[in-house]
Amino acid sequence: MKNKRLLFLLVFLSNTLLLSGCWSKKELTDLAIVAAIGIDKNEEGRYVGTLQIINPGNVAGGMQGGGGSQGPPVSVITGTGDSIVELSRRTSRKLSRRLYYAHTNLVVIGEDLAKEESISNILDPLERDAEFRSTAIIVIAQGTKASDIVKVLTAIDKIPANKIIKTLKFTERTWGENISVSMQDAIKTLVSPGKELVVSGFRMSGDVDKGKSMENTHQTEPSSLLYAGSLAIFKNGKLTDWIDGETARGSVFLLDKLNASAIGVKWEGKDEAISYELIRQKTKVMAKMEKGKPRVSIEVQAEGNIGESRVYTDLNNPDVLLKIENEIEKEIKKEILMAVKQAQNNKSDIFGFGEALHRTNPKEWKKMVSKWNDVYFPEVKTDIVVDAFIRRTGLRNNPHQVNK
Repeated sequence: MKNKRLLFLLVFLSNTLLLSGCWSKKELTDLAIVAAIGIDKNEEGRYVGTLQIINPGNVAGGMQGGGGSQGPPVSVITGTGDSIVELSRRTSRKLSRRLYYAHTNLVVIGEDLAKEESISNILDPLERDAEFRSTAIIVIAQGTKASDIVKVLTAIDKIPANKIIKTLKFTERTWGENISVSMQDAIKTLVSPGKELVVSGFRMSGDVDKGKSMENTHQTEPSSLLYAGSLAIFKNGKLTDWIDGETARGSVFLLDKLNASAIGVKWEGKDEAISYELIRQKTKVMAKMEKGKPRVSIEVQAEGNIGESRVYTDLNNPDVLLKIENEIEKEIKKEILMAVKQAQNNKSDIFGFGEALHRTNPKEWKKMVSKWNDVYFPEVKTDIVVDAFIRRTGLRNNPHQVNK
């Protein structure tokens, strides 16, 4: 019996050696939780990092609509350095807490920096940091500095970084001219030889100085507002152009990332007379060699509902619906052609035509890969087939304005 107790004690003591204990514990009062980071370059060529840090005491009650403190939900700290790592460590001189990047969901890159330097140089140190989330969303500060975007306080969403991310994802699901690109998605595209990067931009309207004040969140019409901008086209990691409107939507069609949108078509001689609410789509891109030159086939299937009709239309007539579907197909094809032409003018294959050719003709691709963007991609011929289907016409078949 005594031996059994001794054996039990030895096993118990041995197991305690395997316990990790609290060696890696992190106290909230010791951490500066970074919600977003904005990166620019100054006139001296040094990186400027703008960190949006959460003030836990000012957020806790307000996140659920309760009381909370009247102070700002975030604080903004700026640091400089010859590298991203250096600016992060230099910033620690201004804080009494350790910078904590495990909850950083947003990376904002200034437009000038994105044009000057490959975005891969900026993402490299972030990807290497085990604490930094690879799912963080990347946006480009369009027409302004990244610091301006990060500094603006928002009314409905207390954490400005969350406002940007949620706005981007919501407009992606409803309008279709923007896409959410995570850091891991961006890196995957950057290392692919047959596809270039495309990232959403974010704009700021109003006065940035007023946007930094809590007064900006206490007005029915904020003095400074953040909103989704255009799509940024990259080539070799650098920003080359912006696309928006129908061209942007055509690009999202080709990327097979269009969740929903409202497409206006001409009917009875009136522009935008009928609104087609897209509810789902599927795009297939296939490439082949034809007479020694690459050729791309694009097949699009679209399904949606009639959301609005501003002219008299007999929506009970199947022949009329078929004609409307044909007009929708023409509009979608036009937007896709606009997107292809814009990308070819920029010599940037953001649609992955090169990847498609690599899959079907690896030997030919090997010969073209070094000159794909500059020589072959701008000359690629495309065959576009669109099949649009009207699922429903809404709760009424004809508009209120009828011919008498």
